[in-house]
Amino acid sequence: MAANQPRPTDKKPQKATSGAARSRSNWRHPLRGWADSHRDSARMALGRIRDYPVSTAMIVLVMSIVLALPMGLAVLINQVERLGIDWQRAAQLSVYLQQDIKADAAQALQADIAALDEVAEAQLLDRELALVEFQQHSGLGDALQQLAYNPLPDVILVMPQSIEGGMSSMQPLRDRLAQLPGVDQVQIDMLWVERLTAILAMVERFTGGLAVLLVLTLLLVMVNTIRLAIESRRNEILVIKLVGGTDAFIRRPFLYLGVLYGLLAGILAWLLLAAGLVWLNSTVREVAALYQSDFELAGMPLQDGVTLLGGAILLGLVGAWLAVGRHAREMEPR
Repeated sequence: MAANQPRPTDKKPQKATSGAARSRSNWRHPLRGWADSHRDSARMALGRIRDYPVSTAMIVLVMSIVLALPMGLAVLINQVERLGIDWQRAAQLSVYLQQDIKADAAQALQADIAALDEVAEAQLLDRELALVEFQQHSGLGDALQQLAYNPLPDVILVMPQSIEGGMSSMQPLRDRLAQLPGVDQVQIDMLWVERLTAILAMVERFTGGLAVLLVLTLLLVMVNTIRLAIESRRNEILVIKLVGGTDAFIRRPFLYLGVLYGLLAGILAWLLLAAGLVWLNSTVREVAALYQSDFELAGMPLQDGVTLLGGAILLGLVGAWLAVGRHAREMEPR
């Protein structure tokens, strides 16, 4: 009886795999498969770009030009607006004094104006010095010497504390200065700045409309490009559908292709804008020097460059999605 009993073995029974371990294992396999699928799709998109370098270069060049035009105009507008803000800070009121005012009275009036709360600075320009400068710069020195008296009045240049509201905010100060004794008239030297601001607003609106049209053009280019890529792989797509491939699996390589097109176009557009601003800057400095200004373009801002790159990638992705979403669904094996 004892001999027939089974002998105990030295091997320990194996522990069953815990539920948590099985869950981790089951969770990692789909995630690994998803990552492998995306990696393969990215490789296929890179392979197409490598296999068709000429067509890829043409598509990227067209996209980069379309992207660079509105962004370049926007950057230039921002640069000129920055110049306009600097000019607005230099806006002033010219207080023309009466011809018969004495020098002591003019200096006292200048001190009274400088003491006003709305005034940041007041500078008196003597009529004799103004006449000498006018003779030197106008080329009419001989003719002006024949005059029996100095036709130029004393002028007080007034710098206001704030000009945030434009000419409307300076109007009360103008009326107050015009009522002072000895003042002939007061002129606000800001009209040309407001005209520049209005022109910039018009150009900015035009740039916005142009950007919308160019974005639509870019989407059409991307849709047509992706459709051609889909047609070139029609037979392969039909086979994939026959073996049970999903639309998402078919769509993925073309989405990566659109992203890569957008990435390359964004980088090229960034480089084109940076080079264009450097090339244009030399001419801008020459023009600014004629107006005794040291203004120059600040180059391509990093934030605008990143925005351009992100927008190019997004447009490439959206264009590819629009193209492959409908076109791939229409391909069904018969």
